[in-house]
Amino acid sequence: MICCLNPHCTQPNHTTLAAVCPTCGNALERRLRGRYRPLKLIGRGGFGRTYFALDADRLNSRCVIKQFAPQTQGTKSFLKAVQLFEQEAVRLHELGEHPQIPTLLAYFEQNKYLYLVQQMVQGRTLHQEISAQAAYSEGSLRQLLEDLLPVLHFIHEHGVIHRDITPSNIIRRQVDQKPVLIDFGVAKQFSEAIRYEQGTRIGTEGYAPIEQLRSGQAYPSSDIYSLGATCLHLLTGCKPEDLYSPLEGRWLWQEHLQKQGRTIHPGLAAVLNSMTKDLVSERYQTAQDVLDDLRRLPKLEGAVPGWISTQSDPSDPSNQSLFAGIDRPPLSGPGNSAGLVMPVTALPDSQEVSGPVSRSSSGPVSGSSNTARPLSSIPIPPTGKPANSRPPSSGPAGSRWQLVKTLAGHQSWVTTAAFNPKQPVLVSGSLDDTLRIWNWQTGDLLHSLKGHARGVNDVAIDPRGHWVVSCGDDATIKVWHLGDATLRHTLKGHMRDVTAIALSRSGTLLASASEDGTLKLWNIAQGTLLKTLPGSAGMLKTVALASADQQLISGGLDNTVRLWDIQTATTLAVLTGHTNTVNQVAVSPDGRLIASASKDRTVRLWDLVTGTLIHTLQGHTQEVNSVAFFPDGRRVVSGSSDGTLRLWSSQTGILQATLSAHVNPVHQVAVQMGGKILASASADKTIKLWQRQS
Repeated sequence: MICCLNPHCTQPNHTTLAAVCPTCGNALERRLRGRYRPLKLIGRGGFGRTYFALDADRLNSRCVIKQFAPQTQGTKSFLKAVQLFEQEAVRLHELGEHPQIPTLLAYFEQNKYLYLVQQMVQGRTLHQEISAQAAYSEGSLRQLLEDLLPVLHFIHEHGVIHRDITPSNIIRRQVDQKPVLIDFGVAKQFSEAIRYEQGTRIGTEGYAPIEQLRSGQAYPSSDIYSLGATCLHLLTGCKPEDLYSPLEGRWLWQEHLQKQGRTIHPGLAAVLNSMTKDLVSERYQTAQDVLDDLRRLPKLEGAVPGWISTQSDPSDPSNQSLFAGIDRPPLSGPGNSAGLVMPVTALPDSQEVSGPVSRSSSGPVSGSSNTARPLSSIPIPPTGKPANSRPPSSGPAGSRWQLVKTLAGHQSWVTTAAFNPKQPVLVSGSLDDTLRIWNWQTGDLLHSLKGHARGVNDVAIDPRGHWVVSCGDDATIKVWHLGDATLRHTLKGHMRDVTAIALSRSGTLLASASEDGTLKLWNIAQGTLLKTLPGSAGMLKTVALASADQQLISGGLDNTVRLWDIQTATTLAVLTGHTNTVNQVAVSPDGRLIASASKDRTVRLWDLVTGTLIHTLQGHTQEVNSVAFFPDGRRVVSGSSDGTLRLWSSQTGILQATLSAHVNPVHQVAVQMGGKILASASADKTIKLWQRQS
């Protein structure tokens, strides 16, 4: 079986392995990027197609390919669509860390088309479930909410509103029966700057709340409404539009349930009614609020008594006893924002095709995503003009830094960059699976290193400038000789993606961190594994060496910074304070300070000896991906998904400068040995060089 990737082909699916498509005559691609084998078209729309495929590098595991191939080119809307497609990939990369959101496997360009590859979730959608069996019991519905509300909380904490939660966009994963939230093709990201502007009207009728359908506005409570409407469908077996009376202006789902001779606990009825209020201000404002109320309900034991209340509403004084002891935070108002992210579909034999390709008539969502902030800080919508919330402008030192060069050539996001301490050489790594070696003074590309089977996550150069070490999503570490650009060693041992590496001062000891939750120490001269440390709960994102290479510092999805004794492989300290994933750690040149960059949009500075928090650096409007010290240790630079670099005093914690030029997230920052050149690697496929002017 093979599938034609010509987006204009009318019959792309073929059972024979021909060289050209018998329908359109287009050459058939056996494998995209040498690994993804397209087998069947499963969705199409005005902006592209979706294919079922196999990943040859992962034992032919199933995956989904989305092809971006709009019908019109050269227009403003086309350029905007391209930008949004790239931003979709960035957002999916972040959200894919959750086990109930499909993982983004690759993003690349080939034959003038853009592609996203995602993990395929094997199972049935809830729409298929409700079509094939009876309505949900109360116990089944409670369990679904218990499983899905934490996922909603996760995406909202990351500043994303799904905007299309329906039974068709939730898959019951076959392997563990967990619900997986799919199809982020019309999702929006919070943006303070455009919160009160009208957006694109989008969503599925019956499940989408009135604010989405009328004005295109979407809030966290909009997703809660859609999940509530989905629950009403599953509980009654009737579509939401058949459960609401526009004449009476109220839901009739409880009457439908009574006609079926079924009952539910009045507390659960109150939760569902509060989720599906028409007025945003009367609805639950956070998924955690819903979960808290749900967990206060009595556990189901045997038959459910005949409780039915047609007016069970947590805000109704007559029902306050149902929610005694529930302490709700003040209602926070909605936030509006820009469109992004993208889809996955269920199994190819599914009768339901999900994804933006089937709803592209709505057009790309307008707006930008450069000022997202945590939900807890979103206020009640004002009656007047919203306050200006732009990031602080560059301070006096900002004018001293100028963009002097842009290095372009990578075919996908540039994830990492490092300076050679001995020569005017910079090495970059990308999700296009390559490393590139540049002369940063002239901007010339010196070498392109190919060897990783999947994206490159981190690079490091030894202090003598002889070796460059890289790690990637293929679970390997590769050691290259910088002089002749040859591969000398491939280190294997991690079970999942290797996310970060760090070299010792001598250049012989290498530390690595992985999504498998372990830290490993290697002798890079011999290419041998020396020791494995257990790591911590969850994936590890970063690692650094400290204290004359006697200590390791790690960070990851458990929101902590951990210090390890290398000799004993024991934990020395756990530094807590971050409220989200720690993306990167760095150690000051004098070994006294630790800097940690986090998804909570802060950089924290810690005393390495005492573990005391010294400063919390706040100012970025999206997650902070990278942090690095200057050679003098008196300043740090951070890079963020808001597209900026920020320079801070490590002594006072004061922001000194904000550098803006990237149009997409900054994944890595690096400081040249002299301290007068900065490099920033970005999802816009470039590395930018900044120079401090005298």
